[in-house]
Amino acid sequence: MAEVATWSHGLAALAYLLFGLYIFFAWRGGLPGGVLLGAVAISSLWAAVSAANAHEPQAWLGLLTVVLDIARSGVWYAFVIVLSRPLWAGRLRWPAVLAGLVVLFQIGALVFEALFGSEGLPLRPLLAAWLAHAIVGLVLVEQLYRGVPANSRWGIKPACLALAAGYTFELYLFADAFLFSRIDEDVWAVRGIAHALLIPLIALSGNRSPSWTLRMSVSREIVFHSTALAGAGLYLLVIAGAAYYVRYFGGDWGRALQMTLLFAGLVLLGALLFSGALRAKLRVFISKHLFSYRYDYRNEWLRFTQALSSADRGLDLGQSVIRALSDLVESPGGALWLADAYGNCAMHSRLNHPQLPAVESLQSPFCRFLDERGWILNLEEFRLQPARYEGLVLPEWLAALDDAWLVIPLKTGERLIGFVVLSSPRTPFEIDWEVLDLLKTAQRQAAGYLDRMLAAEALLEARKFDSFNRMSAFVVHDLKNLVAQLSLMLKNAERHRDNPEFQQDMLETVAHVESRMRGLMTQLQEKRSIDPPRVVDLLALLRAVRDHKRGLRPGIDLRLGDVVSCEVTAHPERLERIIGHVVQNALDATGEDGKVSMTLQVPNAQRARVVVEDNGCGMSPEFILERLSRPFQTTKASGMGIGVFETRQYLEEIGGTLRYDSEVGVGTRVTIELPMSRRDP
Repeated sequence: MAEVATWSHGLAALAYLLFGLYIFFAWRGGLPGGVLLGAVAISSLWAAVSAANAHEPQAWLGLLTVVLDIARSGVWYAFVIVLSRPLWAGRLRWPAVLAGLVVLFQIGALVFEALFGSEGLPLRPLLAAWLAHAIVGLVLVEQLYRGVPANSRWGIKPACLALAAGYTFELYLFADAFLFSRIDEDVWAVRGIAHALLIPLIALSGNRSPSWTLRMSVSREIVFHSTALAGAGLYLLVIAGAAYYVRYFGGDWGRALQMTLLFAGLVLLGALLFSGALRAKLRVFISKHLFSYRYDYRNEWLRFTQALSSADRGLDLGQSVIRALSDLVESPGGALWLADAYGNCAMHSRLNHPQLPAVESLQSPFCRFLDERGWILNLEEFRLQPARYEGLVLPEWLAALDDAWLVIPLKTGERLIGFVVLSSPRTPFEIDWEVLDLLKTAQRQAAGYLDRMLAAEALLEARKFDSFNRMSAFVVHDLKNLVAQLSLMLKNAERHRDNPEFQQDMLETVAHVESRMRGLMTQLQEKRSIDPPRVVDLLALLRAVRDHKRGLRPGIDLRLGDVVSCEVTAHPERLERIIGHVVQNALDATGEDGKVSMTLQVPNAQRARVVVEDNGCGMSPEFILERLSRPFQTTKASGMGIGVFETRQYLEEIGGTLRYDSEVGVGTRVTIELPMSRRDP
């Protein structure tokens, strides 16, 4: 068993060393923490020397092992006594005296062994000293546990359990050796690892007991996964033991039955490991028995925030809210009801829950109760003790849901925006003050996310309507201009109805107006431009604008200069419309005896320039700066105030510019610059 003893004490030395380093960095000066650090350090040294002695026995190593063992027993006595100090008020401090006597007994027995002992089994005084050490240790631990008030034992319980287990192991080892005059080599070999297995329980008490002045933190996730792993290992050991029993006592069928049992055990283990109900029960068990608070709030809050901020894995924000809330209470899912603009709560999202057509008004007694009280409703408690929820009236659809468990109101500020109904948990789950406080805090954050989502959806819908209304305003503005053309034609028809040229011109005007109106209706229905941008002959377009205005006074002077060709990329209909709008404004601002001109300039190969000038009433600089380009600002009796706004917006869209130069009483100069179309050679 030398190899087993070497590994056992070696692993124990490593475990004590790591635990000692952890305590060293977590220690904040408290006496219990300092004594614990010393006990762990000496235990690590004892385990290391024991491992060396087991690997290669030597007389001086054996003596050093016993000395360190005595020192280890003394310092662990000191740790228990320090924890017992608050219990000594008004009483004889006999535990310290008793512990001191045992340590002296151990030292005396060691000296006696060195003087009169021989190779082989230690003398009975040495075995009796270690037996007394175990008995007194159990007495001290029992006095400590009984002396602590019942409501305070929760923190010290794991350490008492660990120390009692260690002293019980020592009692069995040395009682057996004392009675049968031999040391059980198997038990002696695993002595080191047996004591190292007690470290997690001591660490847990350190985490629970602030009076030790240790800033220790035991992660719930690590405890959960470690417990699950230990349980799986124990399960496999039991299955393996049963399989080997079947193999040796099963006759000819033994090996076949062994393989069948092992395979069935592995399948069952896999099913258990992937069972949400089993994991939920294990979490509840660990939280109840190993931690002072049910939740690790830091991890829970990080996980909750992450679930809300990254609605992923195919879940929308509503489903993510349900998942985040249900994970806090081991529920498999539920449903979310959100209020609409009319104050009616309808099912917005669901997770592992059937679809329901139920709609609940915010003015119903149920929603008013949620809004006024802000309580989280436990429907199981309500069915058993309805008097606790005085004034609560459950809707028929909710009362008929057998699987409904918790109703969590979603309030942002002082306004109820909806509620979540969670399904029954996978495992029995106690709803106490801690759970309620966590759910209330979580629902506030979830309500904030959902409220912003609703606001974003409302804003998007408002923007869609705004875009549609803006397009409608542009269309109505164009219709106004078309109606003006038809009105002018009807006014002239009384005088020129018999003129064949007028009749031909009238037919062309009606056809043009009909085509434009049909195009505007298509644009309004499809909510997009009626034609894609393409190469436009700017000279032909300016001539068309002039021809459409030829019946108006004053006439339009088109100046093309030396330009014989000019092409730009734009929407022909829209570009003609906005240039026609600028020309129309010039005509409206100028008397019949005034002058209006359109000039085409090509200053370079990249830009074309259209200049519209008039000698009309003009505009002040303040009007140009503050009112001209703003929508729905106009000085015309029949104007809508969106023509200049649309012109500037469209020119910026295609990369052009618009500039106004005007002076009151002198006239206005409007410069439109457009990007030239580039063609491949």
